[in-house]
Amino acid sequence: MKSDFYTAIAQIAAERGIPREAVLSSVEHALKTVYKKMANSEEEVSVDIETGTGAMRVYVHKRVVPEIEDATNDILLSEAVGIAPGVQVGDVIRIERTPDNFGRIAAQTAKQVVLQRIRDYERDTVFDEYQDRQGEVLNGTVQRADSRAVIVELGKAEAVMPAREQVSTERYRPGQRLKVLLVEVNRDPRGPQLIVSRSHPNLIRRLFEMEVPEIFSGAVEIMEVAREPGLRSKVAVTARQEKVDPVGSCVGVRGVRIQNIVNELYGEKIDVIEWSADSATFIANALSPAKPTNVSLDELNRVATVIVPTDQMSLAIGKEGQNARLAFKLTGWRIDIKDPESLLEQDGALLRQARAALAEGPDDLGWQGRQPRLVRPDGTINVRDRSFGPLTADLIGMSVDVDIRDSALEVYYNRELRVRYDVATGDELPLDDIGVPARVAGAAAEG
Repeated sequence: MKSDFYTAIAQIAAERGIPREAVLSSVEHALKTVYKKMANSEEEVSVDIETGTGAMRVYVHKRVVPEIEDATNDILLSEAVGIAPGVQVGDVIRIERTPDNFGRIAAQTAKQVVLQRIRDYERDTVFDEYQDRQGEVLNGTVQRADSRAVIVELGKAEAVMPAREQVSTERYRPGQRLKVLLVEVNRDPRGPQLIVSRSHPNLIRRLFEMEVPEIFSGAVEIMEVAREPGLRSKVAVTARQEKVDPVGSCVGVRGVRIQNIVNELYGEKIDVIEWSADSATFIANALSPAKPTNVSLDELNRVATVIVPTDQMSLAIGKEGQNARLAFKLTGWRIDIKDPESLLEQDGALLRQARAALAEGPDDLGWQGRQPRLVRPDGTINVRDRSFGPLTADLIGMSVDVDIRDSALEVYYNRELRVRYDVATGDELPLDDIGVPARVAGAAAEG
């Protein structure tokens, strides 16, 4: 019949899910400590526990020597022969030294040591079980929640979800079941510390792997994930097999697959878009549901200028810039969103600046060939801060070329000399002076 002590050990092992041998080893280690304290000795000892009866016996180990060198652990050959006949020098013999009433004293003294050893074993078991599961989605139950952290029970262990890993739009209550991402497993003197998250982008990735068989099998791959927890996420996917629709696979028939993920995230919106190796195409897709008409890239500064129809500007930018922000996180490109009307205004402003520059003209530090000038509404042009003209009515608002030769200002239009002026006085000079026929066009205009 097995003793109560041995039965208690077996019960502890069964309740804690610990191998019986590990508990027995812990007990033996504790009893060694108890004996050394009782005997006030540092002798090398071992404790045997009989499986059937649970009886405990303490044995002291002695090394047989011809001359004592270590009084604690050595024994003379003459003494050893009386205990174990046939023993020789160099052998180690075991001598029973079980104290009277050792069982009761041992049970009382070793209780806390045994429990501590069991707790240590449990901690090591939990750490070994979860350290290789970082990055996995686990099912948990909320134990308690406060402003600092949420404690989530994962079965054999408890995990902590600090405020930084929580979703601001979610409310956690005791007994609530939810899926969490295991992000850290740290060893701590008080036990392994498990950190879980509901806000990490990889939670989206793992939920898609669980819900979409094509992603789990590798036919569809998630390339990028951008997330604003609790509000909206964008997931870029691509097909690794022919004739597979990556977006359709993730959405599912009538949106069943993605709806399951949205429900798990308590209504967080998810945009699934098709990834593209072409940056312009990928950026256009990332701005979904808006449909850009043109994307131009500044590779050096990684800035993309995107043109969208005026009626889709609000879709492209999103509420408080959310859609554009997520597109930036997804693609890594800064995105400048414009509509056609703003481009026209910008082009008009540039045209007006150019015309003003032509009208005023730069300061002439030295004349170098023909230069452009804009004919003002009154028909005059400005050269060297002086007005010349008026020119004929057909040149008003047009750009002409001017050149100075031998104190004469020559005005050309479409490479045809139209008029000449004296630079000093501003008076018009005849064209005949340089052997050029009179202006037929000018005479016709005057007529």
